[in-house]
Amino acid sequence: MTIKINQLIQSQISLANYTSYRVGGNAQWYAAPKNWEQLEACFDWYQAQDVPLTLLGAGSNLLISDRGISGLTICTRHFRNYQFESDNGLLIADAGEPIAKLAWKAAKRGFKGLEWAVGIPGTIGGAVVMNAGAHQQSLSDILVSATVLSTDGTIEVLTPEDLEFSYRTSNLQGSNKFVVRATLKLQPGFSKQEIMELASNNWTQRKTTQPYHLPSCGSVFRNPYPQAAGWLIEQLGLKGHKIGDAQIAQRHANFILNCGAAQASDIFQLIRYIQEKVEYHWSVSLEPEVKLVGEF
Repeated sequence: MTIKINQLIQSQISLANYTSYRVGGNAQWYAAPKNWEQLEACFDWYQAQDVPLTLLGAGSNLLISDRGISGLTICTRHFRNYQFESDNGLLIADAGEPIAKLAWKAAKRGFKGLEWAVGIPGTIGGAVVMNAGAHQQSLSDILVSATVLSTDGTIEVLTPEDLEFSYRTSNLQGSNKFVVRATLKLQPGFSKQEIMELASNNWTQRKTTQPYHLPSCGSVFRNPYPQAAGWLIEQLGLKGHKIGDAQIAQRHANFILNCGAAQASDIFQLIRYIQEKVEYHWSVSLEPEVKLVGEF
């Protein structure tokens, strides 16, 4: 099948529609490939044009500048396929698969090991890059390998050791390599009812402790061990503080909400405000978990 590149790649597409914060400017060029052939066509175009490249998953852990992104933005949210192997507990998933959906699918099969991920926004590709986790578990605990595509077109299969995982990060962050597929090792053979109950309990806890009624990116800051970022912020009385239409959530102080008409600049200024207050009062430097993309 011949790929019509002018239909696959569009210009000046608003990225606010593709991020959980519902903010951000335009992508100079934008593509959302659905299969390997389309993905390869996008990379061929990118290499021929010699422009910057940005990969976007579900847009759940990003803050994109109001100025947008130059070059080509490839969104993998439609790059989906997954397969469970019941005999050995492997789950093979393309980068665009939502990790929360996979968690529920695994639970319904009696596969143990991914139930912590229910309710986590984002894709499996993004989860690998940032080493997503919850309930004292992380993706690195169950990852067998990640298939990555470099900006020069090279495909590699990397192990957890290759990725140098640590708390909420890997060496893929800031690199020229993009996850296109991941293989996870789960534990089959458990009672479906037992794993579904664990997943449901995790989901209930997440809903009762975190705000889901307004757009956000989830946790804004990494927890500076042994403290929790939300606790440090809450103790300073910052819950409810607003800049523009960006607000520190009342339910969880490590969440910044878009209350309706926030700009990326509002959220960015609120992030900096929190960092300054926490640094001054606690002598703790909060490191953002959310990735800043573009010029601020």
